[in-house]
Amino acid sequence: MRASDEKKILAEELTPDGEELVLYRLDGSYHLRVGGLELMSSHAHGSEEELARRACAHLATIHSPRVLIGGLGFGYTLRAALDLLPGNAEVIVCEVFESLLQANRAELGELAGHPLADPRVKVHSADVQTLLCEKGAFDAIILDVDNGPWAFTLRSNDRLYTRKGVARLFESLRRQGTLAVWATEATPKFERLLESAGFVVRSEQVPALGADGGPSHTIVIARRLEPQPKGS
Repeated sequence: MRASDEKKILAEELTPDGEELVLYRLDGSYHLRVGGLELMSSHAHGSEEELARRACAHLATIHSPRVLIGGLGFGYTLRAALDLLPGNAEVIVCEVFESLLQANRAELGELAGHPLADPRVKVHSADVQTLLCEKGAFDAIILDVDNGPWAFTLRSNDRLYTRKGVARLFESLRRQGTLAVWATEATPKFERLLESAGFVVRSEQVPALGADGGPSHTIVIARRLEPQPKGS
């Protein structure tokens, strides 16, 4: 067996729920597992990049946009956002797992061109929900913390997908702000919840491998639009 074919454990950590998080390299690809189930792989990241593009494309010409990203992963979402945003942007990244942060500052950073080294980036080793307290703080919020609007990585993420959690997301966005959520499958119930909170919602199916195709993933885009004047 070649060295490149061997499974190499890069990091291990217990989640607050007591599940084992394992980051490893196998056959030239990187994988992250939580509780024995695969959360992500470096082999498939096209839909994560598209998530950031759909969330940030309209911010390229905005002065000093602020973006909040929940979940660093392997850095692909962050890199795609940075490639679109102007030089005066501020991008806040929340990642709860210290081992994953450290890996992105080391070997994993090469995958997406070391996005954490970009001076526009600020890192919080914390749950993204801790940043949802300042009214009208962000032009875009990007969530890739689970396999969709249901708790997978941490049970505490359930709070994000409740009526109260969605209301906090709405209030944390500036006018015309965008919430973008990645999911493995369609999310009609969550989309109805977003609409009830005042968002204008659409969802799209995008290939996991980008231009190379692969299975489809879901991107939910929810906009906080200005209300139309009465009589218009």
